[in-house]
Amino acid sequence: MSRFSIAPSILAADFGRLAEEVVAAQEAGSDWLHVDVMDGCFVPNISLGPDIVAAISKVARVPVDVHLMIVEPDRHIPRFVDAGATAIGVHVEACPHLHRTLQLIKRAGVKATVVLNPATPAESIRMVMPDVDQVLVMTVNPGFGGQAFIRETLPKIAEIRRWIDESGRDIDLIVDGGIALDTVEDVARHGANVFVMGSAFFKSGDYKRFVNEVRAKLEPYEDGVPLNV
Repeated sequence: MSRFSIAPSILAADFGRLAEEVVAAQEAGSDWLHVDVMDGCFVPNISLGPDIVAAISKVARVPVDVHLMIVEPDRHIPRFVDAGATAIGVHVEACPHLHRTLQLIKRAGVKATVVLNPATPAESIRMVMPDVDQVLVMTVNPGFGGQAFIRETLPKIAEIRRWIDESGRDIDLIVDGGIALDTVEDVARHGANVFVMGSAFFKSGDYKRFVNEVRAKLEPYEDGVPLNV
């Protein structure tokens, strides 16, 4: 079994065929499904809500990873848990009481993810690392799909990977934004192990071939990544 996980971002799917897209993504070999939730306040766009998560969960056979790009996430966490989320991510920039929000997620029985925007330093999550199951580093500014990867995020990914390794805990390090065939190897080399892919995945034309091409890029790093970057 691969140490890496591929997580198609449902926001880039064809919503007229949502159930079919979910099934096709799974059959192609995807490991997770990633659901971006936007409120028009924390980010400019408005996107998916609990009803869409519930519809996805009905056909999902893999984890449903929900990324809340919203203000006041505490108010909405229970509805997403009830809808079938297996993990919920909240932004450090949106949570004035971050420990409490992460503990709320964990008490609900799902995995807790802390998320950082590209310009947010890694140090901002250092104090909550004992409380998280996953860390998501945004490699574009959140709110829109199809953006170009921000290479300046790579040292931050490597720094967080070092903290995870030093902790000895099994914490997933997720990257989200501009991840495609030409960037996935770089983020793997810097320590990421979960790759959210939206436009690159759903516009590939052949999901299974795309997954196989990603796996081929990642194969040299299956035995671990020497973090001398």
